[in-house]
Amino acid sequence: MHLIKDENGSVIPHGGDEHHHDHGHNHEHCGSCEDGCSGNCTDEVVALLNYMLSHNEHHAEELDQMAENLKKMGMEDAAKTIKEGVADFQKGNMRLGLALTLVKEHLKEA
Repeated sequence: MHLIKDENGSVIPHGGDEHHHDHGHNHEHCGSCEDGCSGNCTDEVVALLNYMLSHNEHHAEELDQMAENLKKMGMEDAAKTIKEGVADFQKGNMRLGLALTLVKEHLKEA
Protein backbone atom coordinates (compact mmCIF):
# COMPACT_ATOMS: atom_id res chain seq x y z
CA MET A 1 0.00 0.00 0.00
CA HIS A 2 1.37 3.35 -1.00
CA LEU A 3 0.36 6.34 1.04
CA ILE A 4 -0.80 9.35 -0.91
CA LYS A 5 -0.81 12.64 0.95
CA ASP A 6 -2.41 15.99 0.21
CA GLU A 7 -0.61 19.35 0.39
CA ASN A 8 -1.06 19.34 4.19
CA GLY A 9 0.52 15.94 4.64
CA SER A 10 -2.79 14.22 5.41
CA VAL A 11 -3.13 10.68 4.10
CA ILE A 12 -5.63 10.37 1.27
CA PRO A 13 -7.33 6.95 1.13
CA HIS A 14 -7.09 5.36 -2.30
CA GLY A 15 -7.75 2.08 -4.03
CA GLY A 16 -10.14 -0.67 -3.11
CA ASP A 17 -9.64 -4.15 -1.81
CA GLU A 18 -7.12 -4.83 -4.53
CA HIS A 19 -4.13 -2.59 -5.08
CA HIS A 20 -1.88 -3.09 -8.04
CA HIS A 21 1.00 -0.91 -9.04
CA ASP A 22 4.03 -1.12 -11.23
CA HIS A 23 7.41 -0.36 -9.76
CA GLY A 24 9.12 -0.04 -13.12
CA HIS A 25 11.11 -3.23 -12.67
CA ASN A 26 11.79 -3.76 -16.35
CA HIS A 27 15.12 -5.05 -17.53
CA GLU A 28 16.61 -7.86 -19.51
CA HIS A 29 18.15 -10.64 -17.49
CA CYS A 30 21.61 -11.70 -18.55
CA GLY A 31 20.73 -15.36 -18.17
CA SER A 32 22.78 -17.90 -16.37
CA CYS A 33 26.42 -17.16 -15.76
CA GLU A 34 26.98 -20.86 -16.40
CA ASP A 35 26.44 -20.01 -20.07
CA GLY A 36 29.46 -17.71 -19.99
CA CYS A 37 28.86 -14.29 -18.49
CA SER A 38 29.91 -11.43 -20.71
CA GLY A 39 30.29 -9.04 -17.77
CA ASN A 40 26.76 -7.68 -18.00
CA CYS A 41 25.67 -9.93 -15.15
CA THR A 42 27.65 -7.93 -12.62
CA ASP A 43 26.17 -4.68 -13.95
CA GLU A 44 22.72 -6.21 -13.60
CA VAL A 45 23.41 -7.40 -10.05
CA VAL A 46 24.59 -3.94 -8.98
CA ALA A 47 21.61 -2.25 -10.64
CA LEU A 48 19.14 -4.75 -9.18
CA LEU A 49 20.58 -4.54 -5.66
CA ASN A 50 20.48 -0.73 -5.83
CA TYR A 51 16.89 -0.85 -7.03
CA MET A 52 15.75 -3.40 -4.45
CA LEU A 53 17.44 -1.56 -1.59
CA SER A 54 15.76 1.72 -2.55
CA HIS A 55 12.44 -0.04 -3.16
CA ASN A 56 12.53 -1.81 0.21
CA GLU A 57 13.49 1.39 2.05
CA HIS A 58 10.48 3.12 0.49
CA HIS A 59 8.16 0.34 1.66
CA ALA A 60 9.67 0.39 5.15
CA GLU A 61 8.86 4.12 5.35
CA GLU A 62 5.28 3.42 4.27
CA LEU A 63 4.88 0.67 6.84
CA ASP A 64 6.32 2.89 9.56
CA GLN A 65 3.79 5.59 8.68
CA MET A 66 1.01 3.00 8.72
CA ALA A 67 2.06 1.95 12.22
CA GLU A 68 1.97 5.57 13.38
CA ASN A 69 -1.53 5.95 11.95
CA LEU A 70 -2.72 2.76 13.65
CA LYS A 71 -1.23 3.96 16.94
CA LYS A 72 -3.19 7.22 16.64
CA MET A 73 -6.33 5.14 16.03
CA GLY A 74 -5.75 3.26 19.30
CA MET A 75 -4.50 0.05 17.71
CA GLU A 76 -1.31 -0.14 19.74
CA ASP A 77 -0.86 -3.90 19.32
CA ALA A 78 -1.08 -3.77 15.53
CA ALA A 79 1.20 -0.71 15.43
CA LYS A 80 3.78 -2.44 17.62
CA THR A 81 3.71 -5.56 15.45
CA ILE A 82 4.22 -3.52 12.28
CA LYS A 83 7.08 -1.59 13.91
CA GLU A 84 8.73 -4.91 14.78
CA GLY A 85 8.26 -6.02 11.17
CA VAL A 86 9.81 -2.75 9.96
CA ALA A 87 12.81 -3.38 12.21
CA ASP A 88 13.21 -6.84 10.65
CA PHE A 89 12.77 -5.30 7.20
CA GLN A 90 15.52 -2.78 7.99
CA LYS A 91 17.86 -5.59 9.10
CA GLY A 92 17.28 -7.23 5.73
CA ASN A 93 17.99 -3.93 4.01
CA MET A 94 21.26 -3.64 5.94
CA ARG A 95 22.26 -7.07 4.63
CA LEU A 96 21.35 -6.05 1.08
CA GLY A 97 23.43 -2.90 1.51
CA LEU A 98 26.36 -4.96 2.74
CA ALA A 99 25.98 -7.37 -0.18
CA LEU A 100 25.99 -4.41 -2.57
CA THR A 101 29.18 -3.06 -0.98
CA LEU A 102 30.83 -6.47 -1.22
CA VAL A 103 29.86 -6.86 -4.88
CA LYS A 104 31.31 -3.42 -5.66
CA GLU A 105 34.54 -4.31 -3.82
CA HIS A 106 34.85 -7.53 -5.82
CA LEU A 107 34.35 -5.60 -9.04
CA LYS A 108 37.17 -3.19 -8.12
CA GLU A 109 39.50 -6.14 -7.53
CA ALA A 110 38.66 -7.77 -10.87
